[in-house]
Amino acid sequence: MESSTNSLDDVSVDGSGESADRASVMETRLQAQEDEITLLKSSLADALRRIHLHEQLLPVLTQQLIAVNPAAARIINQVCCHDSIHGGRQPRNSLRTKSDYLVLQKRQIKHLNKKAVSSANLLCPSPNLENRARELVANSGSRRGTYSQEQSIKMFIRGRPITMYIPSNIQNYEELKMEPPSERLELDWIYGYRGRDCRANLYFLPTGEAVYFTSCVIVLYHINKRTQRHYRKHTDCVRCLTLHPDKVRIASGQTAGVDKDGKTVQQCVHIWDSTTLVTLQQIGLGTFHKGLGSVAFSTMDSGVFLCVIDDSNEHMLSVWDCTKGTKQAEVKTTNEAVFAVEFHPADSTNIITCGKSHVHFWTLSSGQFTKKQGIFGKYKKPKFIQCFVFSLTGEVLTGDSEGNILTWGKSAADIKTLGKGAKETFQIMRQTKAHEGSVFTLCILKGGAVLSGGSKDHKITRWSADLAPERECEIPENFGAARTIADMDGEELLVGTTRNAILRGTFSEGFVAVVQGHVDEMWGLATHPSINVFLSCGHDRQVCVWNTEEHKLDWSITLEDYGLCADFCPNGSVVSVGLSTGRWVVLDLLTREVIADFVDGNEQLSVMRYSPDGSCLAVGSHDNFIYIYNVTENGRHYTRFGRCNGHSSFITHLDWSKDGGYIMSNSGDYEILYWDIAAGCKLLRNRFESKDREWASYTCVLGFHVMGVWLEGSDGTDINALCRSHSESMVAVADDFCKVHLFKYPCPKPKAPSHKYEGHGSHVTNVRFTHSDSHLLSMGGKDTSIFQWRVIRPTSASSTASSEPSSSS
Repeated sequence: MESSTNSLDDVSVDGSGESADRASVMETRLQAQEDEITLLKSSLADALRRIHLHEQLLPVLTQQLIAVNPAAARIINQVCCHDSIHGGRQPRNSLRTKSDYLVLQKRQIKHLNKKAVSSANLLCPSPNLENRARELVANSGSRRGTYSQEQSIKMFIRGRPITMYIPSNIQNYEELKMEPPSERLELDWIYGYRGRDCRANLYFLPTGEAVYFTSCVIVLYHINKRTQRHYRKHTDCVRCLTLHPDKVRIASGQTAGVDKDGKTVQQCVHIWDSTTLVTLQQIGLGTFHKGLGSVAFSTMDSGVFLCVIDDSNEHMLSVWDCTKGTKQAEVKTTNEAVFAVEFHPADSTNIITCGKSHVHFWTLSSGQFTKKQGIFGKYKKPKFIQCFVFSLTGEVLTGDSEGNILTWGKSAADIKTLGKGAKETFQIMRQTKAHEGSVFTLCILKGGAVLSGGSKDHKITRWSADLAPERECEIPENFGAARTIADMDGEELLVGTTRNAILRGTFSEGFVAVVQGHVDEMWGLATHPSINVFLSCGHDRQVCVWNTEEHKLDWSITLEDYGLCADFCPNGSVVSVGLSTGRWVVLDLLTREVIADFVDGNEQLSVMRYSPDGSCLAVGSHDNFIYIYNVTENGRHYTRFGRCNGHSSFITHLDWSKDGGYIMSNSGDYEILYWDIAAGCKLLRNRFESKDREWASYTCVLGFHVMGVWLEGSDGTDINALCRSHSESMVAVADDFCKVHLFKYPCPKPKAPSHKYEGHGSHVTNVRFTHSDSHLLSMGGKDTSIFQWRVIRPTSASSTASSEPSSSS
C-alpha cells in the first residue's frame, strides 16, 4: 500500500512537471502571438497612413507637372481616361478598397514618370517616396496640419515596437537637431562612507581633512570647515587606502572593473598628492589581473617601497620600488581571505599579513620571500585575525574574532624537539581579553597607548602600552561597531563604523556623527517642493531626510519593511513612502511620525506620485495596478478613489498631467498607457489623443520626449530612472552602468548627445532635481552613496556647450 502511494506521488510529481512545461511553452507561444499581433497592427496603421499620404501626393504632383509643363495636362487626361475605360474595369468611385485606389494611383504615377517627369525633371531621384511626399505636401501647403498631426515613430526594445506620436507643434521631425544641454554638472558633495566591509580606510591629514572612500571616489572632508574635495581617477569601487609617511601622498586601489565589452580593465595602484589631487604614479599597470585588497607604504626608509595584496585566489603579495615604479618581488600568500598587510616599522624587509585563521611573517631577501606562520600553540586558534599594529617596542599586536588582543614575539628555535636545523618561530607571548565579539580595529597613539574597537559590545577601549585598560566608551548602537580608528591629536578621534558612519569625539565627551549614509541598496529618492531637502530610503529600512545646504542628515527613522519609492506632497508638510510589501506610510516632516498607514496589494510598490495640486495620490504597484487616492486635510487624510487596471506587467514609472486630470504610466513590459482619472480611472485606448498633453513632471523612461536617452540595442533595463528639470530644459538619466547622463529636454531622436558623469560604483537607481534646479541628486544602488551635483549654467553665449557629448572625469 505504501509503495502504491509513493508511486502515485511520483506520477503526480511527473504530471505536474509536464503541466508546468506545457504551460511554459503555451505562455511562450502566446507571447510570440501577441508580439506578432502588435507588429501586424503597427504594419496596418502604417499602411493606412501611406494610403492617406498617396491621396495627398497625386494632386500635388499633378499641379507641379502642369506648372512646369502645360503639355502634361493633356498626358494626364489621356492616362486617366485610358485607365478608366480600358485598364480599370470599375469607375474610381466604385473601387472596393483604398488599396485598389492605391494600385490605380501607382499606375498613374508610373505613366507620369514615363511620359512627363523625365522631360519636366520634377521628381527627386531619392528612392524614398515618403520623404519626397512630405516635402511636396509642405511646399504646397495642402493639408499640412493634418499630416503633421498623424505622424508617429517607433522605437524597439527587445524586438518589441513602441509607437510614439509626434506632438502637433513639431512640423518636421527629421529636421530636429539634437544637442547636449548648455548646463553641466559638477560634483558638490557625497553622502556616504564604506565601512561595512572595508578596513583601515580612514586617515586624518595635517590639513585638517579626513580622507576616506565610498563608491569610486576618495573624499577629503575638512572636519571644521565642512567642505569636501574629491579624488576621482578610479574607475570602479575603491577598496583600499594608505597614507604615506610624509602625510601628503596617498596610495589607493580598486576592485577589478570591466569595460563595455565585459573585459577586465587593467588595474593599478594610484599614488597621488592629497594637496593638489594630482596623480603622481600608477604602480603595476597591467600586472594586476584582479582587484586590489590592501596596500601599505614602508616606514623605515620614508616610504620608498609599497606592498600590495591583490584579490586573486592566491592573494598575491608584491613589493614595488616607488622611485622606479618596478616590482621587487612577488609571492602567493594563501587561498584564504587576507585582511591587512604592513611593513615592519623598523625593517622594510619584514612584512606581516593576517586574515582568516592566519598570521604570516614574511622576510624579503634578494628578491625572494620566505614565510613563517604564527604559531598559536596552547591558545585557541581564532577563525579570523581581523587587524594588527606594531607596538613602540616592535611587537606585533593582533585583534581576532574571539575578542582577544594577542601579543606576538620571536621565540628561539627548540633544538631539543625539532633538531639542529630548527629555526626561530613567531609565537603568542600574551593574550589579553579585550571585547565581546571580534576586535575589528587597533590603533597606536603617539605615546604608545593602544585603542581597540569591539564588534558586539560597540565599545572603544584605551589601553596603556603594556595593555592595561585605562578608559572606555560605547558607540550608540544605531551607528554599528568601530571598523577603523584614526587619531586626530592624541585626544580627539575619528571612528569609522560598520554602519557607514564616521564619528568624531573623545572618551570624556562622547562621539557624534560627522558623516552618515545608508548601509544597503537604495531605490527611493524624492526632493522637497520648496526647500533644499530630500528623502532617501532603501533595503536597510531607513528613511532619511537630508539637508542639501548644510550637507547633513536632518533625521531618520526605521520602518518595519524596506522602502522603494517616495514623493513629497506639494504643500511640503508630508511625504509618502512606498514599501516592499504593498504597504505605504505617510510621514509628518515636522513631528517625524507616521500619520497614515495603508496597504494596496501584497507586492512591492515602485512609484508614489502626488497630483500637481496635491488633491490626489497615485500608487504604482508590482501587482500591475495603479491605486488612486483622494487627499484632503493638507495631505493627512486619504480615501481610495479608484484603480487603474490595464497594464499587463508591473508599474515602473508614472506622471500626472499639469491639469491633474490624466496619468501617463510605464510598465515592466515597456507599455506606455494613459488614464483619465476624473472619468473614473479610465484607460485611454487612443494614445494618439494624448500626444499634446503637458505633464507636470517627466519621470517615465518611455515617451516621445525622452526617446533619445535610450542607446541602440538597449534591453529595457538599461535605464533605471530619469527626471526632467523643473525648468523643462534638461533631463537627467540614471543608467545601469554606473553613469549619470544629462540630456537637453526634449530629446526625441535616437542617439541624442549628452554629458556623461562617472563616480558611482553600482547601478544608478534614481535621480532627482532639487526644487530650484540648482542641484541634481543621484543614488547608487549597492554603493550606498548619494551624489549631489551642482548644476553649472553658462554665463554667456560664448560658454555654451558644444554639440559634441562630453564626459566628466
